[in-house]
Amino acid sequence: MTVGIIGLGLIGGSFAKAYSRAGHKVLGLDTDIAMLQYAIMSGKVSAVLEDNLLSQCDLILICTYPEAMISFLNEKGNKIGVKPVVIDCCGTKRNIVEHGFAVAGKYGFSYVGGHPMAGTQYSGFKYSDEDLFSGSTMVIVPENTDDLLFLDRVKQLLMPAGFGRVTVTTADKHDEIIAFTSQLAHIVSNAFIKSPTSRKHFGISAGSYRDLTRVAWLNPEMWAQLFLDNDDNLLNEIDILIGNLVQYRDAIAEGDKNRLISLLEEGRRIKEEVDGK
Repeated sequence: MTVGIIGLGLIGGSFAKAYSRAGHKVLGLDTDIAMLQYAIMSGKVSAVLEDNLLSQCDLILICTYPEAMISFLNEKGNKIGVKPVVIDCCGTKRNIVEHGFAVAGKYGFSYVGGHPMAGTQYSGFKYSDEDLFSGSTMVIVPENTDDLLFLDRVKQLLMPAGFGRVTVTTADKHDEIIAFTSQLAHIVSNAFIKSPTSRKHFGISAGSYRDLTRVAWLNPEMWAQLFLDNDDNLLNEIDILIGNLVQYRDAIAEGDKNRLISLLEEGRRIKEEVDGK
């Protein structure tokens, strides 16, 4: 199989390393020429993904910011041809897949929206890992969820990356859920670390601090755009969180132990339910 990867940062680089390890030919493209050359020198990318090679790929993964993904399809869509399956890996889906489906329909290639549910707080090819996706979930958003043969083809193309599961959903559902499971978590972590106490904690912190602050170390430009692309869902989750925090604050301020126990028990119970314990 020949895999074309646009964007060789953490996600694209990890795809390149995973497919290369599995014995597949990887062609790469990145605006950072030095990074592209390094990826080729490392042996994880065979060659530059030139325009004339796009149509020879079995799979094309676009691992860029949303604006760059849209620009790539606009500029190169007429060169892709009918052979490849194109999958973007952007963190929101509604605006992205709407554009992707339109361009794919215009030029006759196959496209699905995608979102690999894996990552770290770091970015760049040097932090990419061939095992990043091992056992994780890949979310895909097809135009037609009833085309089982095509969906199976997509799953087979993705399997060399090591995913444990491929989940099919809609763009609306993806963006609603991701606002809670990922975007809100990044905002909470980033806001939490701003306490002046963060500079005094050394020697008096443990796992809970590390877990909560891990994703405070983020890519501001990328995450700001993702937040704005999903503002309606994210604002709803922020409002819910604020409302819940106020309840805890009021119970503590009023010395209402029974109310506080009730709130804590409710949260513990919901965690138990959603984790299936």
